[in-house]
Amino acid sequence: MATTGLPPDTAADVARVTEALAMITPRWNVRIMLALSGPPLRYSQIADKMPWLQNGQLHPKLRALCDAGLVQRTEHTSRHVTYGHTDRGAALLPVLPLVVTWAEEHLEKTDRPLPAIEQIEDSLTLLTRRHATAILWVLKSREEVSGRALARIVMPSSDGTNVYPPLRQLVADGLVDTDGTGQPYRLSEAGKSLAPVFGALSAWSAGQPLAQAAQHPVWGRANAVTVPTRWVSNQARLPAPAAPVRAGKTAWQGRDLFSHATTAHPKTALATGGPRR
Repeated sequence: MATTGLPPDTAADVARVTEALAMITPRWNVRIMLALSGPPLRYSQIADKMPWLQNGQLHPKLRALCDAGLVQRTEHTSRHVTYGHTDRGAALLPVLPLVVTWAEEHLEKTDRPLPAIEQIEDSLTLLTRRHATAILWVLKSREEVSGRALARIVMPSSDGTNVYPPLRQLVADGLVDTDGTGQPYRLSEAGKSLAPVFGALSAWSAGQPLAQAAQHPVWGRANAVTVPTRWVSNQARLPAPAAPVRAGKTAWQGRDLFSHATTAHPKTALATGGPRR
C-alpha cells in the first residue's frame, strides 16, 4: 500500500491487514483453504474437491498460497506430495465465521439462499477495494472526516481528488455515508459493524491470538466478548458440522456447505440500502 499520513503504528496495521486481505481474496483461494481444513491432501484429492477449476488453474493457486505462508507443500517422495495448512494458515480460518456473520446481517439479500463461502467471497470483494482499508480505518477513528482531510491522510503524496473515486465506491457499497457533495464522510452502520472482522484480521496479521481483537485501538470495544458468536446461514439447507470445532481449527467440511454455485444469482437491493454484493 502507498505511504499514508497515518501514525506509523496505525499505517503498519493498515498495511498488514491490506496484505492479509490480498492473500485470501483472489478467486478460489478461500475455497482451497477450506478444502485443506482436514488432513494434508495430494494434488489430485484437492482437484477432486474443486471440479469447476480447469486444468492448470489449481497449481498456481496452491503455489501462491504456499508463497504467502498459508499452505505447506510436503514432498514425501518424488511421487508423493501433499498440501496442508501451515500453523499460520490454520490460525486464519476462525476469522471466516466473523465475515459470514457480518455478511448475513449487512449484505443485501438475494433471490436464493447463499452458501457461506459465497457470503465470504462477496464480503472480501468489498473490503479489498483500492484504499478501502485505510479509508475505513480513518473514518472509524475520527467519526466524520471531509474528503480533503481524508486525501491528506490516506494518500498525502497524490492529487487530493484521487480520494473521491474510492470514496464514492464505498458509499455505493454501503460501507460509508455522507449527506451530499461537500459534506463530511462517516461509516455507515454496516461499516461500523466490521469491527470484529478488522480486529481479528489485525490480530492475525500481527501474529497475535484472535482474542486480542477486542482490544484493538481502533476497532476494539471495552468489555467485548472475544469468542466468535455462532452463526447460522440458512440452517434448514446446511448440514451440521461433522465434529466439534477445536481451537485453531474449523469444522467446516463437506461440499454442500462450500459447494461452487454454477447458476447465476441476481441480487435485489435492500430497501435500507445495505452493502452491495
